[in-house]
Amino acid sequence: MLQASPDRIAHDLDVLVRDIGVRLAGTPGERAAADHVLANARALGADAWDESFPMRARVVTEEQLEIDIDGTWRPFPCSLFSSTPGTDGEWRSAELTTLTPTDYQRDDLGHLCGKAVIHMGCHIESRASYQRLMDAGPAFLLMVDTRYPADTPRADGMFPEYTAAIGAVPTLNVAHHDAWTWTAVRATRARCRVVGGMVPATSQNVVIDLPGTDLADDILYASAHHDTQANSPGADDNGSGVVGVMELARLLQPQPRRRTIRLISFGAEEQLSVGSAAYVRTHRDEVSRRGRCMYNLDSYGSHLGWTQLYINAHPDFEASLRPYFRTADLYYQTITAVVPYADHFPFVAAGMPGVFHYRVNCDGGRFFHHRPDDDLTRVSPEVIARDVSAVANWLEAMAESDTLPFTPAIPEAQRHDVERCWEDLFGGWK
Repeated sequence: MLQASPDRIAHDLDVLVRDIGVRLAGTPGERAAADHVLANARALGADAWDESFPMRARVVTEEQLEIDIDGTWRPFPCSLFSSTPGTDGEWRSAELTTLTPTDYQRDDLGHLCGKAVIHMGCHIESRASYQRLMDAGPAFLLMVDTRYPADTPRADGMFPEYTAAIGAVPTLNVAHHDAWTWTAVRATRARCRVVGGMVPATSQNVVIDLPGTDLADDILYASAHHDTQANSPGADDNGSGVVGVMELARLLQPQPRRRTIRLISFGAEEQLSVGSAAYVRTHRDEVSRRGRCMYNLDSYGSHLGWTQLYINAHPDFEASLRPYFRTADLYYQTITAVVPYADHFPFVAAGMPGVFHYRVNCDGGRFFHHRPDDDLTRVSPEVIARDVSAVANWLEAMAESDTLPFTPAIPEAQRHDVERCWEDLFGGWK
């Protein structure tokens, strides 16, 4: 049985979180994380390389938000969404209004024109809805993550395919409790000032290839992402995934295998899997022809919580996983809904089974999601090692099996939702 090392995992987490820190896509921090993964893979004797791709990086030096309460401008914390512009250092002021999910039922959103819009919900999951919002002409948006009622704003981003095609206004993430306060005291105006925004940049995917022998044309993929959100050191999101991929390389590289195992650490996931989509588009023929599955590790190291596996596959795929997880005394919640918010999804769009391995600690997900306190105190090397051990033993068995015990395709019932999300959120195959 392959057994992951909590000590090695703790060391790698230290490097990513304490030594490197925030790893925003397209910045030196992200590059440093990629170099760490690459150097460690090569030290094992594995064939490893990086593949660069163009993207836009969030580079912000100042961000301010003030609310007019009883005639006094009061400051509040905020975080500029990625893929949206700043204000060129100028103050932008507007009357406050609120937009809730049910307000999208309105025939006309014209009342938002020129307003500072408190937007309840941090994701706009429909291109048509985003188009309507931009057509309404708001001055700027104040996004409230309704999953986590708290007094700290989180970092997030608008979908880059939306903003590239439709445009964007300055969009700031604000704390749920702050938005509540503004509404309760009937605040009337808001103003914001942001120095910086999005600039052309380059990100990278790190590929670690563990070639097979007589069945080498079959590729089993496993992945994570090495970037973080703004101002977050990302111990769990996704330091846990990166150290998991590194540990998989250590465990699997010396083992005999008939099928190829390809481990990838993606860049720019936090902008909606930009790196994963770039990889699949670049290697579409190989991924579609040779790929047999994708197993993605993301944010699964929380001390307290439970494991969720988002599985887009035939039932025999989950059945192939179960005995290896049960041997590790690891139980999980299986979710078969199509979820496009992790790096497995572009591979699912290419037609292969995909898994997103996740661990939640509250009904909203993880209470420190995209916050500055996603630090080393939030993650357990022992939890990570337990999960990685189960995945490693499953991958080893799949790589050696005469015949894969699962259908290497996604169910017909899921294909419509997959295609819809791929076209709407990612812009399709272009």
